[in-house]
Amino acid sequence: MKVAVAGCCHGALDKMYETLELLQRRHNVRLDLLLCCGDFQAVRNEADLRCMAVPAKYRHMQTFYRYYSGEKKAPVLTVFIGGNHEASNHLQELPYGGWVAPNIYYLGYAGVVRFRGVRIGGISGIFKSHDYRKGHFECPPYNQQTIRSAYHVRNIEVFKLKQLKRPIDIFMSHDWPRSIYHYGNKKQLLKMKSFFRQEVESNTLGSPAASELLQHLKPTYWFSAHLHVKFAAFMQHETNSKEELPKATKFLALDKCLPHRDFLQIIDVEHDPNAGDSLEYDAEWIAILKATNSLVNVTQNSWNMPENNGLHAKWDYSVTEEAIKEVLEELNHDLKIPCNFTLTAACYDPSKPQKTMEPVHTINPQTTEFCAQFGLTDINDRIQQAKEESSGRGECEEEEEEEMDSTGSAEEPSEYNTDNSGLSSFNPDEIMLDEEGGDEDLSTCSVDPSPDHPPEFSTSFSDIRVMPDSMAVSSDDATDSNNEELDKSGGSRQGEERSPPERSLKRIGGDENGNSSMKKIKRRNQAIYAAEDEDKTD
Repeated sequence: MKVAVAGCCHGALDKMYETLELLQRRHNVRLDLLLCCGDFQAVRNEADLRCMAVPAKYRHMQTFYRYYSGEKKAPVLTVFIGGNHEASNHLQELPYGGWVAPNIYYLGYAGVVRFRGVRIGGISGIFKSHDYRKGHFECPPYNQQTIRSAYHVRNIEVFKLKQLKRPIDIFMSHDWPRSIYHYGNKKQLLKMKSFFRQEVESNTLGSPAASELLQHLKPTYWFSAHLHVKFAAFMQHETNSKEELPKATKFLALDKCLPHRDFLQIIDVEHDPNAGDSLEYDAEWIAILKATNSLVNVTQNSWNMPENNGLHAKWDYSVTEEAIKEVLEELNHDLKIPCNFTLTAACYDPSKPQKTMEPVHTINPQTTEFCAQFGLTDINDRIQQAKEESSGRGECEEEEEEEMDSTGSAEEPSEYNTDNSGLSSFNPDEIMLDEEGGDEDLSTCSVDPSPDHPPEFSTSFSDIRVMPDSMAVSSDDATDSNNEELDKSGGSRQGEERSPPERSLKRIGGDENGNSSMKKIKRRNQAIYAAEDEDKTD
């Protein structure tokens, strides 16, 4: 079957689907499925815009609301994960996944589904070590911390995914698995994005949690976005035994959705010709959700997942064939995901703007139904209960914010700049390109499909390499990537001038006063995300 893969959509659904239609006409193909690797921006109204951790000038309604309202319908089944530019309040309604609009399905914090026999998994958000071991405690209205931590990957999602035993065909993450750049054309990558060099050379670019999942799951395909550059790699995995057949992963990162960018890729995926055309639950994944339900945490307390270290009575939550069979029997062997999309918020009306609309914490009927069907904890309902049981709180995050300020992270000492005074207009997880000049040749990553040369996935890959054990990164032992220092330091430089942090940042080169480092930080923080006028200077 024909599968299209898109990078960061940034809410431009009309543009994305128009491009798909153009590709189908030019190459005389019919697309069966569209996958989007985060920054989807399912923004329904003005309140959703307030829940996006981006500067005000990037808060545009775009066109998702037309698909949410029913004015338009996605012309092809679309499955997406969350990134770091999302209406977090909307996606939070569907922690286990669900329909955000007819024919548009969100995989949840982490999820696995099936389509025509093809097994598709994904994990939403980006990695930040200081939130990695926390529960999903955030709820709208968000404060300056939780509007960002809401989309940070948590260890429980990685733990659940690591219980999978059956093969995965396709996996999606927003940020790249750390070290993946060593398995593609690294020279070309650094030519296009020279500001990645320091992180690439120190092996700190990307997510250690995604890297761990890549080594464990060994999917046939892995797709990512986030860094706004197209990059392909091919990883040959090491085998654990002589009997195990060699496995390899084709990795592809996509650019963002702009007319001059190569943000779409079409691939041929083997599928079950006898399978139906409906999106389906994955029985093993449902069984894993049931097995790990007792681990659900809605507090911001840091904790480790069970492991074989003598401290836990149980650490293996992988499921038996019997447990999978029980799920199938519960569903009468009908795995079709119900088309139970429901409007849960008012839709944007261009003729009646409501700029003062405030976000509210919503329990989505899809999640309620899903949890009731499989005996799972409704995370948002649990958060609501915690709010009601907590006395003295004016809003759901005040006490947590005080604890964070007074104690820091239980996972690591606070070696980062903690000045949040400028965060109201700058997101440290977002990196601007407005002032970045000629570091990349746009012609090298532009999209201009030719009728004579349809996009071919196989031509994107360089030589095959094997990841050595020395490059394996355990997410439980991982420190934060260099992005954290880079992003936060950049935040203190954006807009008005501020003095550099008193404590020099670790793992960043430069003189003892940090002069060289801060210059690199500013450029790194300007380098990835941009509006459509990115080729202009401010």
